[in-house]
Amino acid sequence: MSALRVGFVTGTTPDRWARAWRDQRRGPLDLVALTEAEQEPAVREGEVDMALARTPPLALGDPDLHGVRLYDELPVVVAGRDHLVSAVSAADAVTLADLSQEQLVRPHVSGWRPEVEQLAWPSMSEGEAVETVAAGTGIVIVPMSVARLHHRKDVVWREVSDLPPTTVTLVWLRTRDDARTQAFVGVVKGRTGASSRD
Repeated sequence: MSALRVGFVTGTTPDRWARAWRDQRRGPLDLVALTEAEQEPAVREGEVDMALARTPPLALGDPDLHGVRLYDELPVVVAGRDHLVSAVSAADAVTLADLSQEQLVRPHVSGWRPEVEQLAWPSMSEGEAVETVAAGTGIVIVPMSVARLHHRKDVVWREVSDLPPTTVTLVWLRTRDDARTQAFVGVVKGRTGASSRD
């Protein structure tokens, strides 16, 4: 039997579901790391059977895709430790107005941009963006899970209170909606091998 291929974007946590799948002896399973840019093509082109995807940038509502919403992620701004953001208590949040005069080193999925003219930043991964802001150059806004994953001693992060959250969704093609797909959906929803389908 071929392995069930489950993609996952940075900051999502597929391990607990993979462990439950294997504990229930459901068959072989391969976890495939994806960037946000790769998540939709990987599902559509069959590189993975399913993906723990981030919406946005993946937009649900497409008749070809089926999804189960899992959880929301808070947006946070990451900046160098000497940045003014560090003066905000870790228990408090900042607003977009607080960030309006900053250089945003990586575009945010919402399309928000600071009011000042932006430099021509090269395309970079989340990790590269955090490394850039650690050097004292600009800011980046990412989900809290991504900020935690790439945390360094020379950066701080604070919640951005007026940006909508991103959502992690388990996504697959409707044409792949078979018994094995539904078995993995069941694992993600917490059903055991003996549970009936909700």
